Amino acid sequence: MGFVLMKRLMCLVALIAVSSPGAMAERIKDVAGFAGVRSNQLVGIGLVVGLDSSGDQTSQAPFTVQALKNLMSQLGLNLPPGVNPQLRNVAAVSVHAELPPFAKPGQSIDVTVSSIGNARSLRGGSLLVTALKGLDGNVYAVAQGNLVVGGLGVEGNDGSRVSINIPSAGRIPNGATVERSVPTSFASRPTMTLNLHSGDFSTAARIAERINAELGEGTAWPVDAISVEVRAPQDAGQRVTYLSLIENLEFTPGLAPAKVIVNSRTGTVVIGSNVRVAPAAVAHGSLVVTISEDFGVSQPPPFNRGGETLVVPDSNIEVSEGESRMFLFAPDVTLDSIVHAVNEVGAAPGDLVAILEALKQSGSLRAELIII
Repeated sequence: MGFVLMKRLMCLVALIAVSSPGAMAERIKDVAGFAGVRSNQLVGIGLVVGLDSSGDQTSQAPFTVQALKNLMSQLGLNLPPGVNPQLRNVAAVSVHAELPPFAKPGQSIDVTVSSIGNARSLRGGSLLVTALKGLDGNVYAVAQGNLVVGGLGVEGNDGSRVSINIPSAGRIPNGATVERSVPTSFASRPTMTLNLHSGDFSTAARIAERINAELGEGTAWPVDAISVEVRAPQDAGQRVTYLSLIENLEFTPGLAPAKVIVNSRTGTVVIGSNVRVAPAAVAHGSLVVTISEDFGVSQPPPFNRGGETLVVPDSNIEVSEGESRMFLFAPDVTLDSIVHAVNEVGAAPGDLVAILEALKQSGSLRAELIII
């Protein structure tokens, strides 16, 4: 692809920048991402030093002493055999980070440091140089620096303790330096794959149609409900501009499937906008039982030597049935009508779940009911 194509791409980018977005339009980059453009997880084991007597108890965390002795040996300091330093200002920690896509050697990334022993707090500590490895065993970054700890822990001599947030974990902004790039096939393949965040055949087909309408027929084609294959130029610079154009194209995605999500632990109910209810009548009533306990005093008659003052409980039980109401769902009732009808009868979240389950069992709820 030469100068003519690049000129066309730049004109299309300018046209997209000045055009007004359509109704309910979304950018392709908001619903899909290119395959291979992903971060990678890194992890390492290190030592945090300089703690205010809040580090590991080495008698219960022997690996802290082992790590410290190994580090001293690498630095040329060998302890006599059988000597195990009992330190309270050192803590063994795990260090993890995410290596962004296309990260280059010399760039800095943030790291998270978490205690793996019994250290009470990492506040005020410094992480010693720690190699961060990928799952392939190669070192991709090296971390070191002072921790930023948002938590606070205070302990008294009597064992009482006050803790705010989690003082046994912290972060080091820009605390690691990238040492190795992750190999990528970004510029080697003749095509790029767009993977949808949520699989949908309609959305995949519309993305391909939108790309073809902008860049020519045959540029993109749907592979399945998740993937759309896109032809791309071989030159790396042209490919960046080309994919930038594609991910900023706006289109109207397919309608989401009708779902009702119920969290049985918290009582949260989420009803999708495409949920419909077939004709159905729902009655909602409640039985309220109230038990009140009162106490009276039994006083003996005057001058009665054998009498005794007693506290006598007095129980009152009332049973009342709340006003029973019925509401009717007409054909193709929408979400607004469902919420309005349920609110009219004063149903609690638990009652709403029961109503939705009953509607699903009767076949009137035109949606997938998911209980988590």
